[in-house]
Amino acid sequence: MRFVLMPGQRHDTVGVAPLIGELDFGGLIADKAFDANWIIESMTARGVQIVISQHPGRLQPLEIDHEIYKWRHLIENFFCKLKEFKRIALRSDKTDESFEAMIYACSAIINSR
Repeated sequence: MRFVLMPGQRHDTVGVAPLIGELDFGGLIADKAFDANWIIESMTARGVQIVISQHPGRLQPLEIDHEIYKWRHLIENFFCKLKEFKRIALRSDKTDESFEAMIYACSAIINSR
């Protein structure tokens, strides 16, 4: 039996290498899905500061900057608040433009609270 992974079922790390390519950046803030040795080694070789929420069973825990980690936490909280809006959580908009507009509108509401 052969399984074919569709884009929605593929692991998040599959798209990392083509996405960052040769971009020049100073830091990577990510969640546990990106706690992979090859990503960490690649970013360290490029001189990128890494702040990743680590898997609890990691054999060699990474040292992270706790001040930057606080920013990661704020970003995670923002996305949780954004997903409270049903239209965002269900992705019910028909076009990318209307979905983007709804994200901006919901972000404005969150920011005004």
